[in-house]
Amino acid sequence: MRSPAWLVLAFVPYFCFAQKLPFDAAALLKIQRIGDPQISPDGKTVAFSVSTPDVDANRSIHSVWTVPLAGGLPRKLAPNGDRPRWSPDGKTIFYVSGGQIWKMNTDGLFALQVTSLFTGADGEIASPDGKYLVVTSNVFPECGADDVCNKKLIDAAEQNKVKARVITGLLYRHWTEWQGKTRSHLLSISLENGKAVDLTPGIHDVPPFSLGGPDDYAISPDGKEVCYSMNADDVQATSTNNDLFVVAIDGGQSHKITANPGADNSPQYSPDGTYLAYRSQARGGYESDKWRLVVVERSTGKLTIPTDAIDRAVNSFTWGPDSKRIFFTVTDRGHQAIQFVNVDGGGARVAVSGNNTLDDMQFTADGKTIVFTRQSGDSPVEICKAESSGGSAVPLTHLNDSLLGQYQLTPLEDFWVPGADGTQIQSFVVKPPNFDPAKKYPVVMLIHGGPEGEWGESWSYRWNAQVFAGAGYVVVMPNPHGSIGYGQKFTEDIKLDWGGKPYDDIMAATDYTAKLPYVDPDRIAAAGASYGGYMINWILGHTSRFKCLVSHDGVFDLREEAESTEELWFPIWEFGGMPWENPEVYDRWTPSHYISDFQTPTLVIHGELDFRIPYSQGLELFTSLQMKKVPSQLLIFPDEGHWVLKPGNSAKWYQTTLDWINTWTVKK
Repeated sequence: MRSPAWLVLAFVPYFCFAQKLPFDAAALLKIQRIGDPQISPDGKTVAFSVSTPDVDANRSIHSVWTVPLAGGLPRKLAPNGDRPRWSPDGKTIFYVSGGQIWKMNTDGLFALQVTSLFTGADGEIASPDGKYLVVTSNVFPECGADDVCNKKLIDAAEQNKVKARVITGLLYRHWTEWQGKTRSHLLSISLENGKAVDLTPGIHDVPPFSLGGPDDYAISPDGKEVCYSMNADDVQATSTNNDLFVVAIDGGQSHKITANPGADNSPQYSPDGTYLAYRSQARGGYESDKWRLVVVERSTGKLTIPTDAIDRAVNSFTWGPDSKRIFFTVTDRGHQAIQFVNVDGGGARVAVSGNNTLDDMQFTADGKTIVFTRQSGDSPVEICKAESSGGSAVPLTHLNDSLLGQYQLTPLEDFWVPGADGTQIQSFVVKPPNFDPAKKYPVVMLIHGGPEGEWGESWSYRWNAQVFAGAGYVVVMPNPHGSIGYGQKFTEDIKLDWGGKPYDDIMAATDYTAKLPYVDPDRIAAAGASYGGYMINWILGHTSRFKCLVSHDGVFDLREEAESTEELWFPIWEFGGMPWENPEVYDRWTPSHYISDFQTPTLVIHGELDFRIPYSQGLELFTSLQMKKVPSQLLIFPDEGHWVLKPGNSAKWYQTTLDWINTWTVKK
């Protein structure tokens, strides 16, 4: 007997859902990574960049795409390009390829190299009058924009067989690179004759290496002035004092326009040129101070802080086309909506929201449409649009739909538990695919870095919760004291207390998790990186309740870390000075003082190019575990720094990490 048609159809969705595969690292490394949306001047097209992992080659391939704002199929225009930027007339797209700036027609044809600097060019922005490009380039300060001079010095260094470094001060290395004799400068390139002018001569980097980013310089709407952020302090290893400067776009004397002891970054001119807005931190030496939005009226110098009443840090912002409102994002309890505020202050209101993370917002010139990126814990970045008058978000890109449609991705849930001092602590939970509440699952507790960081509704490639859930684990991601998005006091409560309240919070979340009816309390693992790695190392000496641990780039000895890291303002703030100035705090919270209590099987991971937490910290931890005869394993990446960025290395990382956790948590 044949089933009724409606009955067959009723079972189709369930059947399709049941056939989906568990998400794994192989799928993660096939995702096309979308970003940097740029609206064309006529508001009809969005250009964006795509990074595609090549696991076999152990590298990522970058390309430039466009998609119609009205909807339709995206087009790949530059197969080896990145960072698209429109010309003011909308007839050309500038982009970076092979370390130089190129341009092409909007259909991808007639690609032409614009710069041929021996020191390379990046970070291009076009002046509104179409006369100049402003780019970044690593030049010798004594040469500036003199390409012949730069080439001579670079050739001489390459030909010299002696590669020794003579270091006379701080800061001498950063992230994964040693500080050489070159500095990042802003150059102005004439599009008429190609002449390059150094806008930021001297010994300082622009943009600044500390707290800096790709949005740390801007061109005024009339095309005559460039505003940029720079740290001019003598010892930048102990300073976050980035200030804003302005200079004529064709060069000349620059002028400092801020005098704040904290960081001033991310300048943006209002479309009508009346105002300059930027993000600012009030306190120097504290990289996690609240970022406030500051607006200066250019004609009078009058300052306003329209977001001062908001107990959250401003992450990104953009001007409304009418120059009367500023749209911005803040992290709030793991979510990030787009809000707006009037230029002269008042209450902030939500423009676009949802259980996700929104960013990279831009408006069409008529102000009718806003374009932005959207991601969540179960969905990677896609570009969306929405009507500025209200309405739901409409995806413009679907590059990963067919791939992700093959896998079962689990939405994030959350729970709150009383932590240290009775403060409510939030944790996110990701359940395995085909979840059965009658089963007992193993657990992976993931501990975030920072420590002023957070877990939230965002997609991660480094610690992707969906990969761990796809391997059969309940994934729990607590946001203990020190996390952002819960108020500035909550963030600052970790100062001088690294192993105190945060540890109590994490253990409270673990206690709650162990009592869940679908959790096997005897099969709980914990893993983390950076500060998360520190906490794993702290856990090693303070509890044996976890079946196994994974410590990635974790701090093991606080004294040695403080004296070998590069951004020295960080330990100075977190621990109230250097080790000889506040030894009691360092001694109290260093995991290396508790080696005698180590007994939990631990995987240690580190990158040899990690200058933030030098890999000797990982070697010391592994040596201690081995000498204590604690089951342990060491995974070292010679070509990685604080993050595992190369696709092939990432595949090895996930395989090794999951193999280790499986070894100790899967029932025999």
